[in-house]
Amino acid sequence: MKVLAALPGKSTIFVALCAILLASGLSKAQTPDALYRGKQIRMVIASGAGGGYDAYARILARYLPKYLPGNPSMIIQNMPGASGMVATNWAYNSAPKDGTVILATYNNLLAEPLYDNPAVHYDTLKFEMIGSFSQSELVCATWYTSPIKTIEAAKAREVLVSSTGVTGDSTTMPKILNALVGTKFKVVTGYETTAARLAVERGEVEGICGLSWSNLKGTSPEWIQNNRVNILVQTGEKTQPDMPNVPLLLGLVADANDKKVVNVLTFPQKVGVPYLMPPGTPKEMVLAMRRAFDNALLDPDLRAEAANGLLEIGPIAGQDMERLIADVYSTPQWLIERAADYAGITTIK
Repeated sequence: MKVLAALPGKSTIFVALCAILLASGLSKAQTPDALYRGKQIRMVIASGAGGGYDAYARILARYLPKYLPGNPSMIIQNMPGASGMVATNWAYNSAPKDGTVILATYNNLLAEPLYDNPAVHYDTLKFEMIGSFSQSELVCATWYTSPIKTIEAAKAREVLVSSTGVTGDSTTMPKILNALVGTKFKVVTGYETTAARLAVERGEVEGICGLSWSNLKGTSPEWIQNNRVNILVQTGEKTQPDMPNVPLLLGLVADANDKKVVNVLTFPQKVGVPYLMPPGTPKEMVLAMRRAFDNALLDPDLRAEAANGLLEIGPIAGQDMERLIADVYSTPQWLIERAADYAGITTIK
């Protein structure tokens, strides 16, 4: 009888323990909400205020908290310096790894470790990839008065194109085309960014080879709207919706190893406008941020605001960006060295 009398009490304790365990499980399931509630997220932008990367990041910062569990607040911090290297090194080495920091950095900086840049103090593969606002594929273009209106025509004679320096997209892309496709572009360097385009309009050169298509539409829309340029070729794995008949650079390259070199040189444009979190950020917070990012880019108000600011939206999910970058970093070293030669990069060992 004593045993039977004790059973209800033990049963009560058992039920209480089950309730505690269940509550503990629910608490763990709600961890992201608990971690973000009452927190402040810092959006660190690797450029100064007023540029394209800054504009994208500020729009994202206005909508991202809406989709984060716990609805945290968000602040903007511009951290310019060394063409984005200062902020990128800081995010990797010094930023809090508690899920409260997002880095908006330049896409080309994700490639720098490939080339042994001594200013790099980060491993791109160890960053947590959140996603990209938009890709920024490149085009090769001539002015509408030029008789060079196709990439085939650019193989027939020398074509002068303007560029800002001995490295950069507007020098690298003509070199790739000359070496792998057989064109005859001659690069005229030394122009400032705006002056390079004015040189085209004034007839000093016939075009620019290595323009960001999304940037061109945002900064010189009249070129597109008034049919002022002939688009000869575009980068990327598929044609842009508004350039369905313009050939892809990858489609013009036959050799498999040459395609890998092109992929190394153009993957920053595929990444476009990337957002990262420091390595070591808790995985559940990374996943919560990825979901919030994907949902924010679908927000109709964000899309309307981006359209008003002439900002392209063509998002890449974090896991897709992660795979893309891992694929490039698996490229054999000798092909990376070939890519560095085309790009005029001398830091590689």
